[in-house]
Amino acid sequence: MTYTYSLSNADRPSLEVTWGDGTSSIVFRDEKISLPNYYNRNTYHGTHTYPGPGTYEIKMEDQNRNADINNIPNSVNVPFAIKTVLQINPNEGNNNTPVLLNPPIDKAAVGELFIHNPAAFDSDGDSISYGLTTCLGNNGLPISGYTLPPASHDFYVNPITGDLVWDCPTTTGKYNVAMLIEEWRNGIKIGKIVRDMQIDVENSENHPPVIDSIPDICVMAGTTVQVSFSVVDPDNDNITLEGQGGPFILENSASLAQTMNVPGHAQGQFTWQTECSNVRKQPYEVVIKATDNHYDLSLVHLMSFNITVIAPAPTNLQAIPGNTSIAVSWNPDVCSNAAGYFIFRRQGSYAYTHDDCETGIPPSTGYIKVGKTQGWNTTTFIDDNNGNGLPQGYDYCYRVDAYFNDSAESYISDEVCTPLVRGIPVMTNVSVETTDSVNGKMYVAWSKPIDFDSVSAPGPYKYLIWHSNDLWGTNLQLIDSLSGIDDTIYYDSLLNTKNYPYSYRIEFYNDEPGNRFLIGTPQIASSIFLQSAPNDNSIRLSFQKNVPWINSSYVIYRWNESSLSYDSIGVTTHEYFVDSLLKNGEQYCYKVKSIGGYNIDGIINPIVNFSQKTCDSPQDLTPPCSPNLSVTSFCTKEYNEISWEVPDSCMNDVVGYNLYYSPYLDETLEFLTTITDPTQTTYNHIPDMSMAGCYQIIAYDSAGNNSVPSTKICVDSCNYYNLPNVFTPDANGINDLYHPGPYKFVDHVNMKIFNRWGILVFETDNPDINWNGRIMGTGDLVSDGVYYYICDVYEYRLTGIVPRNLTGFIHVYGKEVNSNPMK
Repeated sequence: MTYTYSLSNADRPSLEVTWGDGTSSIVFRDEKISLPNYYNRNTYHGTHTYPGPGTYEIKMEDQNRNADINNIPNSVNVPFAIKTVLQINPNEGNNNTPVLLNPPIDKAAVGELFIHNPAAFDSDGDSISYGLTTCLGNNGLPISGYTLPPASHDFYVNPITGDLVWDCPTTTGKYNVAMLIEEWRNGIKIGKIVRDMQIDVENSENHPPVIDSIPDICVMAGTTVQVSFSVVDPDNDNITLEGQGGPFILENSASLAQTMNVPGHAQGQFTWQTECSNVRKQPYEVVIKATDNHYDLSLVHLMSFNITVIAPAPTNLQAIPGNTSIAVSWNPDVCSNAAGYFIFRRQGSYAYTHDDCETGIPPSTGYIKVGKTQGWNTTTFIDDNNGNGLPQGYDYCYRVDAYFNDSAESYISDEVCTPLVRGIPVMTNVSVETTDSVNGKMYVAWSKPIDFDSVSAPGPYKYLIWHSNDLWGTNLQLIDSLSGIDDTIYYDSLLNTKNYPYSYRIEFYNDEPGNRFLIGTPQIASSIFLQSAPNDNSIRLSFQKNVPWINSSYVIYRWNESSLSYDSIGVTTHEYFVDSLLKNGEQYCYKVKSIGGYNIDGIINPIVNFSQKTCDSPQDLTPPCSPNLSVTSFCTKEYNEISWEVPDSCMNDVVGYNLYYSPYLDETLEFLTTITDPTQTTYNHIPDMSMAGCYQIIAYDSAGNNSVPSTKICVDSCNYYNLPNVFTPDANGINDLYHPGPYKFVDHVNMKIFNRWGILVFETDNPDINWNGRIMGTGDLVSDGVYYYICDVYEYRLTGIVPRNLTGFIHVYGKEVNSNPMK
């Protein structure tokens, strides 16, 4: 989009855009709107397909700036250029460039404060920063001799709000300034654009109007925002109010009503009915623009404020306790565009009320994030302390908020608290006594119940013993019973402890005839199940369990062939252990002892249990590191140099590389060649179809392990088709036919040559062109002079056969005399 002065000659029905990938094309104007003060707003649209991921600088250059620009020497001969940087990165997702909603057409007065704000709106919710930059000229480079406009106090851009402030102009005239607007996502700059604008400064007795300060606000989605404000004009001029910013262009668009307009005073009211689709992390900027209607020179004042739209908090939070875990549930958030939920926990209650702009919950409250769910409808969470179980003896309190794809969060929910349920009886041991697939044996123990109502349950008592061949008790079977209350040990035999863990539930019954019932809620506890994963010269051991107590450490034992016993080789607080410096192919056997306990008085401490025994042999299963690939096209030598690097820590493991290639972006890469020398890190490839292509490389080791494929790197940078600008069809045997220089990888062209009156004199689809200087249809030689061509060159590129637009001039000299073979 450009803004042009309608009384000048700068009316462009089309513009040439260079796309940053070595191509350019003509884009045509599809909208022209007349604005006040003799300005036109011109909108151009063009479509371009890029060869692949990368960073591209899009540039447009017009022939001349306006004449007599005070801060640009000889401005009429300086091109006007603007550019934007587009980053195509599949990892960052889709990206829309910010739109500048406030036209750059305001005027300034000597000695009066001037403010302009572009009202940049990013529909993706990316953050935007602002700064000053140098106006661009020839080839999109900074203009030599450019200076900032002179100011009595300061000339700057607020990097956060985007206000360009000129405090205050000192000299009349025309000034050009440029603003740099950068786009950020997750702390990474993903694009930038430049606004180049002209400010006309005049002498005037007028003073700009003044808008009351408007504070930033935060609102809950679904709320109607109403902001009233006043404007005063020192010269008692009438005032016109306008509003710009994202809320005015959304589907649920905002409105600005001028509720009072008398000489020297105006009032306005901004109204916006927000909805869940407006929830995002970045605030919406609203720019209020007040323009006075002065007979001499209309001046402007801007006031911007931000609106942050926040989703309501999840409701109906509930916490249902178990012995070692708590099931948390809530209603789906009102905003169904939520991506999921964060779950927060603390020990003990904490009264907290968020302010209007605060989402989530601050760490100062003692709450920590313990979970995350995916999806708007996923509204349950089991908190088992990451598989370690929650310790008994505390009240556990929870809060939940919703999160969104751009990292926005809702208001935090109300608090809900609950203690754990204490099991009766309290389990203390599930330990493997014997490891065997048939004759395995388990030791099971529990604490004698004391915390129950012995009046309503006077006895006699009985324990019912259940087991399941898994960690979670999903297939419990009654296997035995014990009479009385004092016998709290049980041995379970004839089990497959080699291949399965076992879990137990001990039910405590009042066994009085006619009054038989279960006392309390029983716990489930499992054995430690030891699993091994072999790797290169190492074995990784992991320990699975489901127990109501907290294990504080694990002792790892390995069988010693010399002492014929299991020796301790390490202690860990994690649920895994890596035994390294082993010999590949040799067998090693292990068992693990857990040490833990309850946070309850009167229970055995420490609680010690053993896993089953398991054996394994190390083997090389670790693939080499993925190489870092780069590709450079040597266009004149017609080959692509593929080079790669492997981190030094992985080089000893690499024995070769497999290289893959495709001439097109969307095709599957096929095997190209194998490099068997691990020290070779370059390969020169001479493509058949075109220099365009995509490459990927995989490293492999002596055990046949393949690395993760490298990042796919694509190149599409060589253009061989060039047209000369001089042609001499004078029948002297030299340069008698107009044709391109040496070229490659061209399928066909669409070449059209026009005279200076726009009449077509020649066209062809032959890439060689071979124009003899004669006019189609008549056979007459053209007159000496300048001719204009438009040529679409259909080249083999990454995306297939793609046109590249060339335009230029042909100077025809030395017309042949007396030779029209058609006459």
